[in-house]
Amino acid sequence: MITARLEITDPLGRHRLVPIDRSPFTIGRSGNNALPLVSAEISREHAAIIQDGQAFRLEDRGSRAGTFVNDAPIKDHVLRNGDRIRIGAVELRFALGDASDTTGRATTTVVGDLRQTAALLDGLRALGSGRVLEQVLAMVLDSAITLSSAERGFIMLAAPSGGLEFKLGRDRYRLTLPGGGFQTSRKIPEGVFRSGKPRSIADLRDDPSAADHARTIEIGIRNVVCVPLKLVQFADAAAAEAPVQEESIGVLYLDSREKGALQSRSTLTALETLATEAAVAIENARLYRDSVEKAQLDRELLTAREFQQGLLPQAPPARSFFAAAATMLPCRAIGGDFFDYLDFGDHALGFTVGDVAGKGIPAGLLAARVQEIFTTRGVAGESPSATLLSVNKALVRRGLEARFVTLFFGILTHDGRLAYCNAGHNPPLLIGQDGVRRLDCGGLILGLFEDAEYEADEVQLQAGDLLVAFSDGISEASDSAGHEFGDARILQCVKHHGNEPEPRRIVERLFESVRAFTAGEPQGDDMTVLALRYRG
Repeated sequence: MITARLEITDPLGRHRLVPIDRSPFTIGRSGNNALPLVSAEISREHAAIIQDGQAFRLEDRGSRAGTFVNDAPIKDHVLRNGDRIRIGAVELRFALGDASDTTGRATTTVVGDLRQTAALLDGLRALGSGRVLEQVLAMVLDSAITLSSAERGFIMLAAPSGGLEFKLGRDRYRLTLPGGGFQTSRKIPEGVFRSGKPRSIADLRDDPSAADHARTIEIGIRNVVCVPLKLVQFADAAAAEAPVQEESIGVLYLDSREKGALQSRSTLTALETLATEAAVAIENARLYRDSVEKAQLDRELLTAREFQQGLLPQAPPARSFFAAAATMLPCRAIGGDFFDYLDFGDHALGFTVGDVAGKGIPAGLLAARVQEIFTTRGVAGESPSATLLSVNKALVRRGLEARFVTLFFGILTHDGRLAYCNAGHNPPLLIGQDGVRRLDCGGLILGLFEDAEYEADEVQLQAGDLLVAFSDGISEASDSAGHEFGDARILQCVKHHGNEPEPRRIVERLFESVRAFTAGEPQGDDMTVLALRYRG
């Protein structure tokens, strides 16, 4: 049988012998090649030597930098003894004949180390391109299995509870193992996770804790390696003297039925290097996933905000006997405040301001529901107290625990009669020729007490009288010292700007006063103002 080999001279001048023991004998940057060569200008599968009867052919596999024999570029070339082959910066010499057993053993070790180094570099390079967490986990496992020649592997990551959670299992054929678990003892990965130190077992049957691995031994697994996934947190310049912090975020586990297949010291070193970079890639993928999810949530909240603002009336019904304006400014993307108008024709207007307990999405959902109930139950000719009694019963029946609503509802007729009912809301201010009056007649908050009773009151308005209703986000707005804006400042602002002909300007002035008072302090609650002037 004709044998052949390659004599390799690397860029550092080192010489190695590699037997050509298969056909095709592939050469390239990928660790899956028969001869992996680590160099940037070498393609993943650069060239191949093919035995064709008594001859050996060298063919270029579409490489970017080309393949050269005796300094001439080739595509397909029959090799002769002594031919010089150049692939990238690596020089090879083709030779026919046997190498000694000693050289063969040395060659096997060198080729193994080269293949392992190339596989490690391929794995690290691939990790840099991963964004999706599941993709990164698969890359890590595939690279680790290629490095170690293991039969299968899995990754477990730290769970919020503090334990380990199985994430992904793969085999040597780059296939995802089915199911949400992995048939092996959890003692090894949990111990590595706690200690932060790798563990290698040549034969599970010889391990002092063999009884803990009984089920794993039953399926033929003998050789195990498990390394921690440690995230290194470096100190900044200000804390340069502080020790480097390490955080275990999970483990990388590999096993095989072949005794000793994973026990090489170089294999363990390569796996630890891969695991360190893998921890960074996994954390980056998590952060990327969180940022994508946050961006999606932000888009959904923006849509919800636009939808909620769309539920609020843009303007009141156009009638000659009044002018009104209102604004709701949520504390978060979605608010729990609302206002609305009920059009009772040419002779009356219904209007309301409400405030749902809480903030954000839950409060916003309930506010939309209360607004719907209110608009369907507010009937012309019915007392405001009867309407709020009906709304209260509807909310109590839905059993929304610890969720309640404060609400003011008024009905203004063309002749100036204002009937109203206040269900636990901040009393609106009525400013007229007779002074200032607080509209506080009514009853309990809505949604908690089924047998709650509500009382209505009626006042006569004169032409020019102004009513200002507001939520507690206005009165309780705080400055940097913790002082609240308060009803007194609301009244002062409204009186100062009370001669403004349009209620819209009064609403704007009140919001401006609150912003000036809080002086950049974050908004602590939803803020709503409704202003209504009776024209007579």
